[in-house]
Amino acid sequence: MTGEFSVRTRSGDVRIRYADTPSPIMEDRTMPLPRLSTLVRLAAVLVAITAVPAEAQALACPDLAAAKPVGACPTDAELRYTFIGYCSDNARMYDGKGEVCDDFAAYRRLKNVALWESADGAFDAYPSCELAPDAIRGAKAMRISASKRGTLTQVVCEYAGGIRFIHRTKAACRVDGAGRCEAPEGCRAVCE
Repeated sequence: MTGEFSVRTRSGDVRIRYADTPSPIMEDRTMPLPRLSTLVRLAAVLVAITAVPAEAQALACPDLAAAKPVGACPTDAELRYTFIGYCSDNARMYDGKGEVCDDFAAYRRLKNVALWESADGAFDAYPSCELAPDAIRGAKAMRISASKRGTLTQVVCEYAGGIRFIHRTKAACRVDGAGRCEAPEGCRAVCE
């Protein structure tokens, strides 16, 4: 079957002719199909690769002696500026969460935080800037827990002074033992 059609371009019409017979160029570039045994071997390799289970990852609450701040604490001027923007949202007044906007001191307690990371970067936290850095680094782990939040699992390490370092992952995690951190072996979680 042969045919012809035209395409309109800015520079004018272009006529294109076609035929069902293969061109000599295409005949020379045909590739033989692989043998069935080759396809079976390839499929077996792909199945073997995808069937290997992921290795379980053991997590321990980090030692905060090596933790470091990632961001700086907000200045008083920054807090006042964001207080006006945050608390001027009318929806916040009617959703039952407007008590932080009653006075600046309540807002400051909520928002005067800075991002910290564990030494390996696996855990992060937003401790209050009212705490001295030495108090954060000297805090001892009290509890570890794992909970599912949407598609993520959070492994939470709670420290003295209300500090909470959190590891987020898509893997399923469980706490090894009772979750109390009196001994280092009781303060672990396993993620698979």
